[in-house]
Amino acid sequence: MGRPTLFLTVGLPCTGKTTAARRIEVEQQALRLTKDEWIKALYGHENPPLAGDVIEGRLIQIALRALELGTNVVIDYGLWSRNERSALRQAAKDLGANAELHYFELPLAEQRKRADRRQAEAPHTTWPMSDEELAEWAAAIEIPTPGELNGTEPIDAPPPGFETWATWRHHRWPPSVS
Repeated sequence: MGRPTLFLTVGLPCTGKTTAARRIEVEQQALRLTKDEWIKALYGHENPPLAGDVIEGRLIQIALRALELGTNVVIDYGLWSRNERSALRQAAKDLGANAELHYFELPLAEQRKRADRRQAEAPHTTWPMSDEELAEWAAAIEIPTPGELNGTEPIDAPPPGFETWATWRHHRWPPSVS
């Protein structure tokens, strides 16, 4: 059996991450972990940020255990920050697994069209998104470098104040909402 792979989907809402994650799930026999499905199931129309962070962290714990067991995993979040991606790349490396980033981007007008279509056709799978939010999120994402995407770029050192990526990961994705 070869080394398992952690597939990371990176991108803004409505750029094709979940569609690709579903394809990877089938083609690579991967466990797909999609945060939005859990948020919707637990909170309905609400999208509480802290709960989202906790759910992401719990899903990451499941992902890492699956990698330990030799199972491919696809994490279907936005992973907008380089630190998030570095922490997960390091976690995969620590377990002897591969990590593969898949970046998705679309023009804002196409995102808007997809968001509107999703809201009209499947409102139970999404939340309303304003033009202002889409623009704000586009300004916030740290676009992966070519080296991040092709796996040739070394993983960064953890940010100041964190001795390891595991420590940073536990800080970024808290274990509970309290």
